[in-house]
Amino acid sequence: MIRTALVVGASGIAGSATARLLVEEGAEVLGLARNPQAQEGVTPIAADLLDPAALAKAVAGIRPDAVFITTWARQANEAENIRVNAAMVRNLLGALRPAGSVRHVALVTGLKHYLGPFEAYGKGTLPQTPFREEQGRLDVANFYYAQEDEVFAAAEQDGFSWSVHRPHTIIGQAVGNAMNMGTTLAAYAVLCRETGRPFRFPGSAVQWNGLTDMTDARMLARQLLWAATTPGAANQAFNIVNGDVFRWSWMWGRIAEWFGLTPAPFDGEGLPLEVQMADDAATWRAIAEREGLVEADLGRIASAWHTDADLGRPIEVVTDMSKSRRLGFTAYQATDDAFFDLFARLRQDRLIP
Repeated sequence: MIRTALVVGASGIAGSATARLLVEEGAEVLGLARNPQAQEGVTPIAADLLDPAALAKAVAGIRPDAVFITTWARQANEAENIRVNAAMVRNLLGALRPAGSVRHVALVTGLKHYLGPFEAYGKGTLPQTPFREEQGRLDVANFYYAQEDEVFAAAEQDGFSWSVHRPHTIIGQAVGNAMNMGTTLAAYAVLCRETGRPFRFPGSAVQWNGLTDMTDARMLARQLLWAATTPGAANQAFNIVNGDVFRWSWMWGRIAEWFGLTPAPFDGEGLPLEVQMADDAATWRAIAEREGLVEADLGRIASAWHTDADLGRPIEVVTDMSKSRRLGFTAYQATDDAFFDLFARLRQDRLIP
């Protein structure tokens, strides 16, 4: 049982879902973010992971037994991604070291472990799909590997157990998040409905026709909690996806139907969302003002660049879950329902009309 949990990146998609589950499970939950948002049952801690002195002051006096690292900071290139994101993990675990309370650290990374960083995304010699945890690191610099190495080094020094979790594209709610396909597609659908533009798939033919999977943030949270409380899961890395597979040629129509749209036929060449939505900020602001939405800044709702990266991949991506299944993690979530649950919550929270 987790008594006190520190969720780092508690305002993000993965962090907010993890904090919510931990609260439901009866843990004392501390939510660390640069600018924490109010979350029921979560004690906010404002801290900058790149300021070691201020970070140490912010966490002084807390004694978490479990730490969940669900954040990263995007930089201009991979060298900077490595420098900054490794420092964030190193500074955090260093700041918690004096209390000596940490028993488990969970790190959320992703499928770029297998696909490579943004600068070399889906290029070169990649492992065979479905991706399996025993497939090693690519021979390329990757900030995920640097983050892992910081956790491994601290675990060796401080004696805690660790787990690494590799979700595929995450479906969940978080405003201002850098990687947010579900909310991006919701905003795109609203804009298409508003302007009469065709609801056009923005990605590649491979993604349209091939098999893929995704990760509901609630599924990720459940695996994080499971790994932190299951002795057999200690010191291991796990893939985490919903458990179903689908083709976008099917899912696109499901999403269109939810918004009352007719999907445009796919002509074999996707038009990226960054192009399609480039001039939509004013339209979104007008919709927000008319409908009383709580966020009028399209840039805080949609992350077109990341959705384009996922939907534009030239290879089929599916993920194996056998490792955690064998150890007893059997949760499942239908991906179309995950989208629908998110859309309903976005509407309820006045983020979309």
